[in-house]
Amino acid sequence: MKSHMPDVASDQQPQHRAPLSWVGMSSIALPLMVQSDSGETHQVQAKAQTYVNLMNPSVKGIHMSRLYLLLAEYARTQPLTATNLRTFLSHLLDSHEDISTETQLEISFDYVLDRPALKSEFSGFKDYPFRIRAHFDGQQVALELGVTVAYSSTCPCSAALSRQLLQEAFRSDFADREQINPEEVEHWLRSERGSYATPHSQRSYAQVWVALPSSLSDFPFLNLIDIIEQALATPVQTAVKREDEQEFARLNGHNLMFCEDAARRLTQALNEHPDVFSDFWLRVEHLESLHAHDAVAISVKGIAEGYTALLHR
Repeated sequence: MKSHMPDVASDQQPQHRAPLSWVGMSSIALPLMVQSDSGETHQVQAKAQTYVNLMNPSVKGIHMSRLYLLLAEYARTQPLTATNLRTFLSHLLDSHEDISTETQLEISFDYVLDRPALKSEFSGFKDYPFRIRAHFDGQQVALELGVTVAYSSTCPCSAALSRQLLQEAFRSDFADREQINPEEVEHWLRSERGSYATPHSQRSYAQVWVALPSSLSDFPFLNLIDIIEQALATPVQTAVKREDEQEFARLNGHNLMFCEDAARRLTQALNEHPDVFSDFWLRVEHLESLHAHDAVAISVKGIAEGYTALLHR
């Protein structure tokens, strides 16, 4: 006769009785099919963490295997969309209905897109780190979408100082000339003297979190990426030929940015889409090439009971 297997989490009492805010698992490997706002699906290798609260102080532990098996089944049978994720959260909470009143889930993955070059006919693959946060309080599901986008930022102050040095170099080289023809100026500008001073630029990052309205059925992955990259105008590139590099230099020259400028550009761009992003939090970081420290700016939409301008999220 098969003996009864012990169930310590259900049968034993805790030594110290107290409710717990969250109990669950992290670093769960999940292969997921992610459906984008374009209707296409992408296979991604994701990491998940999921939790329930433990409100009954006399219960020793939660049923972690239930959470894991539900996640595994979800990964096997459904694409990741906003609609079915809301339904899935209710299943997670139902698995612990006797001891829990809330559940949350976070999923992180790299979303890889084939992005065209700026000028040439080539393209290349670029990864966008995304995070999805979902919280269910037994009544409503709150969904958040986060992404980090890399871009280039050229310092306006450095550009102005460089132009002054270039002006002084030009005046010095042509000080004894009564007349200057255009060909000579063009030759000077194309020589190394034309690069007498150059402004500093740096790899920069925009970390953006958006709260999604309950009416949204698909995650706006592509929409969010395009809004960020179009607002900043200088996203880092993949395939680059000389004509692409030249265009990138032109875009940097036409979009000089302090971190404050970048944050304000993104704030304005996200405010133009209240139907897609009901709230937002953003942090831009310029990894300085001049300083040993970095420059940071943070902005929120500023709605009541919405995101707050905390330094770390």
